[in-house]
Amino acid sequence: MPEKLSNSDQILRHDWQNEEVEALYALPFSDLMYRAQTVHRANFDPNEVQVSTLLSIKTGGCAEDCGYCPQSAHHESAVKAEPLMPLDKVLENATKAKDSGASRFCMGAAWRNLKDRDLERVAAMVTGVKDLGLETCVTLGMLEEHQAKRLKDAGLDYYNHNLDTSPEYYGDIISTRTYQDRLDTLAHVRDADINVCSGGIVGMGESLTDRSGLLRSLANMPNHPQSVPINLLVQVEGTPMDGVDAMDPLMFVRTIAVARIMMPLSYVRLSAGREHMSDELQAMCFLAGANSIFYGEKLLTTDNPDTAHDQQLFERLGINTQTDTKAGEHASAA
Repeated sequence: MPEKLSNSDQILRHDWQNEEVEALYALPFSDLMYRAQTVHRANFDPNEVQVSTLLSIKTGGCAEDCGYCPQSAHHESAVKAEPLMPLDKVLENATKAKDSGASRFCMGAAWRNLKDRDLERVAAMVTGVKDLGLETCVTLGMLEEHQAKRLKDAGLDYYNHNLDTSPEYYGDIISTRTYQDRLDTLAHVRDADINVCSGGIVGMGESLTDRSGLLRSLANMPNHPQSVPINLLVQVEGTPMDGVDAMDPLMFVRTIAVARIMMPLSYVRLSAGREHMSDELQAMCFLAGANSIFYGEKLLTTDNPDTAHDQQLFERLGINTQTDTKAGEHASAA
């Protein structure tokens, strides 16, 4: 992969204005796709996708009131709370993920924030998964500085903490945690020299300005997130987001393309919502610059395409899966 960027579309900027982002969204579709594909090819193998697997290590009972999430204790759809998964079960799942072709193993806990009483158990999971030869990622809610450092010492490669939406629309989605809380956690992650995985959710009834604001907030961080998951809302009965108008599929593709242009060295991941995407829509997203997916039948509590279907799609598209653990190394300069 080239270490230097070759044209003006690929300058690593951290000063985007919303008007500029909306102007990218407004480009004719073919022009936008061309620009995104040009950036993508300059920095990545266009026929390779990094594969991650996500496991819920602590499900349900979350104190947050995120309007999209069935794990919130505030909603009628609340998933039954379960205790933290034992280490041997986590390692069993990680081994299966590796055997299925995953290069990164992500562990998610439905917590508002990581408690020190759970820190060592999670650190042991990180070390155990790392010893299997997989990249490690966790999403545990808000972190304090000393917790981030301990996870780094345990071998953590990535910490996921999404911004979800724009600062302006955020209060319509969540009231139990502020936007600044999220930014503070990401600062602790960066300071601990852990790769940042941060993206958001679209299709929650937000405006184009809010979609632009989300991408602007991500790209204007001190460093671009090494991994940027773009989630398409999965509507779950009993959550406040159930029943919102579905997002135009081509607008979703545009969001992927704009993210690729704004963050040229980041892995852009197709995350939640793939279960409801056609193969053709996913193919367009890969063309727009998406180069990472979650692999496996579940994303925490929502459905995901099975691995056999994904393998068939990759074969039809001529896409190879990244099976080493080097993902994100060249993005560290972002």
